Order: sequence, then structure tokens, then C-alpha cells
Amino acid sequence: MPAPVNQGENIRSLVIKNNDTTQALLERDAQVFFHQTLSTPVFNTITRAEGAYIYDGSGKKYLDLHGNGVHTVGYQNPRVIQAIQQQIAKNLTFAPRRFTNEPAVELAEKLVSVAPEGLTRVLFCPGGSEAIEMAVMLAKLYTGKWKTLSYYGTFHGAGFQAVSLGADAHFREGLGPVIPGAIHLELPDYYRNPWGWTDQQQIDDEYLRQLRTQVEFNPDIAALISEPIFYNSTVPTRYYWEQVQALCKAQNILLIFDEIYTAFGRTGKMFASEHFVTPDIVVVGKGFGGGIIPYAGIIGREGLNVLEHKSIGHYTHEKNPLCAAVAKAVIEEVEQKELVAHAHELGAYFKAGLMELQAAFPIIGNVSGLGLNLAVDLVKDRKSKTRAIEEANQLMGFCMERGISFKLIQGNILNLKPALVVTKEEVDWVLEVLREGLNALNQ
Repeated sequence: MPAPVNQGENIRSLVIKNNDTTQALLERDAQVFFHQTLSTPVFNTITRAEGAYIYDGSGKKYLDLHGNGVHTVGYQNPRVIQAIQQQIAKNLTFAPRRFTNEPAVELAEKLVSVAPEGLTRVLFCPGGSEAIEMAVMLAKLYTGKWKTLSYYGTFHGAGFQAVSLGADAHFREGLGPVIPGAIHLELPDYYRNPWGWTDQQQIDDEYLRQLRTQVEFNPDIAALISEPIFYNSTVPTRYYWEQVQALCKAQNILLIFDEIYTAFGRTGKMFASEHFVTPDIVVVGKGFGGGIIPYAGIIGREGLNVLEHKSIGHYTHEKNPLCAAVAKAVIEEVEQKELVAHAHELGAYFKAGLMELQAAFPIIGNVSGLGLNLAVDLVKDRKSKTRAIEEANQLMGFCMERGISFKLIQGNILNLKPALVVTKEEVDWVLEVLREGLNALNQ
């Protein structure tokens, strides 16, 4: 995503009325942590997280439409908590390298069983950034090539390879040379493309032309890495990804989908790639750890299992039995509570409600997304599509005051990604508060 807008002080001054205990903790935080734009200043504390909600120091609760993507099955999910307790009771919470264990193998088998057809091999690691590293290393070693294709402005993690893929100046400036060979493409943009086009295939074909040019002049490309649905909830067409995959196959380029945010039901499919094509490698994370334990991994096709002489995922917690028990419980919760179908149905209802708001309020320029992975783009006017950054911050403050928390992307896009356990009544409430907030902006 493009360089983030630091909204911390703005939000804090708008909506937070801190008690003495909360204020003291905020000051302690400011004194001990390194300050960085996306984490400081903090504007509130959290004392509890449960279900679809977080609670601040005064006891006020907020429906969390952000959650950094970890809240897939809800905070403190009972099945996940039980899995942790049972695993601890078995006195098996770590496995040294070169040893395997039942929970790790069961998780691998479970993940393969729900993955897109043809993806049969896995590796696990502590977090999404490391999983991206594993996927790219696998692609480079498998193909014997060293360059990568990815998209401007995207975010794939905080490591040097991941930062190189993202090409966001906010994360790269001042680091000097990062990982060489990282080539970048423009994200397909159906709303703000520079030509003002509206025909999706025409738009796709121009972006595909750019892709083909890069491939033609860079024969050493090992992989193309992207989220199947982009960070701002832009949904590419199936045609686009089919053409990308065909080109990748013809040129021995591995297609890697970063599903760290979208895997396990968020878009109304178990994996977002199921809306489009099956890549060579899928990267998972965030919700994989149940909102309690950091865990991530990759799932790849059988033919990639040819690197026995190398180590691409030499992580201490690769087969951690406690993490594995949690991740397996997450998948089981998604299946048994039918959260994929729930996200599909409730997401369609939520999106329809947002589009009704769009029809009523000209400030809403675009509504995008699939499932419970939605975005609302606020504009100064629909003709210029100038980003309504100040108004988006005001609306976010209005919603925070009323107990609804979300983040902004690119300063003006409401990023609406609740836990998959969110209810229709809660979605109705969000729509009602958004309507009230939009009316307040008009006044």
C-alpha cells in the first residue's frame, strides 16, 4: 500500500477520553517502546478481547473491524483455548529440530485436505514475513532464477525480501540497497486507472501488456507474488489471473499468492485463490494462529518438493506442537461453524448495505471486496475521485466514539474486515452508525 498516513494523534484527540489508569499506561508505553509511525503514538489501551470485540481500559467495547487479520474465528475462541489447554496438559509444547510430533503432522494433513486441489506440501514458521521468505526462496531455488515480480504499494511483510517485494517507500527509504531483482508492476485498478477506462477487460489487457513487457525483458524471473484480492479490497477479474497464470507457466515463473490475510474463509471461500486460479504456492498466516499464537506457513504443489539438499524454512518453531494444535483448531472451527458460507452470505448482505449508502451519499465513490473483506472509498467528488482523507478520519472518529473500530487505507478507504463470527445484527449496527456518521459529515 502507498505510504501510510499517521492518524494516531488525530484519532486520539477526537475520540479517546482516558481515565488516569489508561493515561498512565499510555505514558509508560511511550517511554519504553521504540517509536514508529504505524505503532506510535498509541491512542488507547486494550484490557480484553473476546469474540468480535476488543475492550479498552474504561471497559468500553468496540466491534473490531480490523484485528490485524488475526481474529478470523474471534478472540478467545473456545475451541482454540481448549486446544491450547489440552496440548499443555500433554506436556508437549515444543519439538526440537529433526523430531516430528503428532500435532504438527495432523495440522499438515488437515491443511492439505482443505487447500486448493494440487497443493500437497507444507512448511510452517513463526510469522507471515518468514513465510514469504520461504516461498520466494523456494521459487528461486526451484527455477534457478533470481528476480521477482510483484506490485507497487503492496505489503508482504517486514523482512528485507518482503520489503523489496512491496516497494513502499515508507518501508524502504533509508535502508540502502535491499534485495536485488525485485521488479514491480502497477496494480490493476478498475476505479482509479489513469486512462479513465471502465471496461474491465480493456483495463486488464493494458496491465497484462505491462506484465508481458517485463517478462520479455527479464528472463531471470523466478516468481510473481501477489495477494489474489488486493490490500484495498480491489477484486481482480478471473480473466486477469488466468492470463497471468498462463504467462507464468509458459515462462517457468512460479505464481505465489499471499493469503496471509484472506485464507480460511474471509472472502467467502476457504482460500481467496479459489475465486480465480490455483497458484503454485499459497502463503498463510495471521488468523492461522487463532489470534493467540503467531504462526504461518506455505502450501505448495508436489512437484516443488525437490530441494532436499537445501533449507528454506530452518525455523526453531517450524513444527511447534502447541502452534500446530492451535492452527488445526482454527481450521476445524471454520469448518464446523460453517464460517466460509457465513462470510459469503453475510458479506454479500454487508456489501449490499454499503452500496445502498453509496447511492445515498456522494462522498462514497466506490465499494469493493468479497465476503467479509470489504472497503469503502471516500472521495471529495465522484468526478475527480480526490481522496477525502479529512472526512474519512472524521468518520472513523465518529464510529470509534460509538464503539466501532476500523482502519483506513491510503488515508481515505474504510477497511472493513470483522471477525468471521460477526452477526447480521452487528452488521446492521455498523451500517446504521456509518449512515449517522455520513449524515454528520454532510452537516
